[in-house]
Amino acid sequence: MNIKQAGFTLIELVVVIVILGLLAATALPRFVNLQSDAREASAGGMSGGVRAAGNLAHAVWLARGASGTAVTMEGTSVAVTFGYPANGATGIRRAMQDISGFTYAGTTFNFSPTAVTGCAVRYQAPGAANNPPVITLTTSGC
Repeated sequence: MNIKQAGFTLIELVVVIVILGLLAATALPRFVNLQSDAREASAGGMSGGVRAAGNLAHAVWLARGASGTAVTMEGTSVAVTFGYPANGATGIRRAMQDISGFTYAGTTFNFSPTAVTGCAVRYQAPGAANNPPVITLTTSGC
């Protein structure tokens, strides 16, 4: 009887494993940094949301006669300073409505991804009439 065996030799398997190891070693650094890239993109999105909420509150304030210290946005009273949301829980926090995945703190409100330090969006209400709020995005700690 002539039995023909087919398969790979041990050397061929070792060579393939070494090649796969080299490919993985070169590709791994690209995938390791994805988490910080995702946090950075999330903070960038929050920055846009903060800017949009501020502009919407300002538009409502202007449409209602450009006077008063509060505007109503979707049934919620939002405190305003010079027509833009004020710092604090009754101002920009209420204008934002949903900040899922973010925490906020401070008198100049800092929105940051939950459990991440050094990656934040900072909101500072205007200090004078005809000035917009200052919104700063910090991504150094993402």
